[in-house]
Amino acid sequence: MESSSNRTKPSGSGGNVPEKPSGDGGGGAPGSSSSASVSYSGATEIASDTTTSESYKSTTGGQNAVLVSGGTVNFLDVSVTKTGDESSENSDFYGTNAAVLVYNGATLVMKSGSVETDASHANAVFAYGDGKISLNGTKIVTSGNNSGGIMVTGGGSLTAENVTVKTSGNSAAAIRSDRGGGTMKVTGGTYETSGTGSPAIYSTAKVTVTDATLSAMASEGVVIEGKNSVTLTGVKLVDTNNKLNGNSETYKNIFIYQSMSGDADEGVGSFTASSSEIVTNKGDTFFVTNTTAEITLSGNSITNNDKTGVLLRAQSGKWGTSGNNGGIVTMTWNGQQATGDIVLDEISTLNFVLAEGSYYKGALNSGNTAENIECEVSADSIIVLTGDSYVTSLANEDDSNTNIYANGYKLFVNGTEVAINQSKNIPEMVVGTLTTETTEDVTATKTDAGVPGWVWWTIGGVILAIIVAVVAVLMMKNRKRKGNGPEMPPSIPSTPSTPVPPVVPPVQ
Repeated sequence: MESSSNRTKPSGSGGNVPEKPSGDGGGGAPGSSSSASVSYSGATEIASDTTTSESYKSTTGGQNAVLVSGGTVNFLDVSVTKTGDESSENSDFYGTNAAVLVYNGATLVMKSGSVETDASHANAVFAYGDGKISLNGTKIVTSGNNSGGIMVTGGGSLTAENVTVKTSGNSAAAIRSDRGGGTMKVTGGTYETSGTGSPAIYSTAKVTVTDATLSAMASEGVVIEGKNSVTLTGVKLVDTNNKLNGNSETYKNIFIYQSMSGDADEGVGSFTASSSEIVTNKGDTFFVTNTTAEITLSGNSITNNDKTGVLLRAQSGKWGTSGNNGGIVTMTWNGQQATGDIVLDEISTLNFVLAEGSYYKGALNSGNTAENIECEVSADSIIVLTGDSYVTSLANEDDSNTNIYANGYKLFVNGTEVAINQSKNIPEMVVGTLTTETTEDVTATKTDAGVPGWVWWTIGGVILAIIVAVVAVLMMKNRKRKGNGPEMPPSIPSTPSTPVPPVVPPVQ
């Protein structure tokens, strides 16, 4: 979680830690997470099996309102409040100023209830080491700087179901982890931040979120540091990164990096999203620097409302050793559709894989600046260029490249222009399906699901009117043939009236 008071990095690491408070990181630098010298204090300490509905409070800095150090503890509609500032890194590494801290092999199960903190470095609910926490329907609010919502460090474990978290301080992620990481599993609920350097998720752990709403109003949406991961399924993520923080030089939504602070192991940072809605209101959708990243996308809706933002940017920054701190990215799409440019600098690389009917529209390395780009395309996937594009290698199952549309631009592979589809019938995305747009005269062919309802009602009415008319004629002929009823006088027409079908407006 980004920081306003940044930790100093080791010598040669490139400056101050930008995206975390003094103590925000994790993922487990070997040997870095030990609470042997940490002193814990709780206004109330629970060390054995307990079930309670009481309320708990602390107004003292460096003290937990509730310290759970043993047994299995059940909170039933419990209220916890915490004030009292602390500035020590121990509050972020070990939870010494958290409202609720669980450690030493203890387990806390909290149903309903609320946790509220109003102090600096006062995280709300904190699992350290082999502590385990399970939350269900709990409401969490923090207002101080460096005060996250739900948090793990040192290998802690936390699950949250239908929890509401709202933070307003700086460097206060709603879903937060730090040195030593752990696991966090979130299902349902809403997680909202409004402070600078306060992403919805700061991962130095293994974080999975399902069917939840994530919102960051002034920060990145998701930050992954080092060898850690975030997996989203059925999630709505909305980000407005409108304030730069620390060493940040660009605005972005999903940020994968290595700070070199020693809080997160070096390795692959992993972001996976499926059936989710990702909205970026300012900056780039993905930004990778000073690390290796794996991005896997399947069936998401991806929208960037910033005309200057790109889909993916990988480049060097203020982290790491200059000249060796670009982004090494593998981005895999399975049935994914998205638009936006892809930009890499001269020390960054990309392996871009489009599979299972994926669709990409954009300019791929239009400045021809990337160190290396390998592009793999399945025969049923589509690329539409919006600018001249340059890749190092192209492996297309469609040898004729008919699934790559020039759209007035050129594709160069290892410096040589290759033949691609010059048709003016350019496939476009329409609500998860593809429609054909012609550059001179735009037309669209949609699936049945895309036909307006009034068209079907009109067609049905016409068919019904025709059926009624035919039945009436047949019945009249049958009556005359059998001599049923008097014949109609010659002056009265014998042809039954036919209902006039409604006028069918043209399909738009």
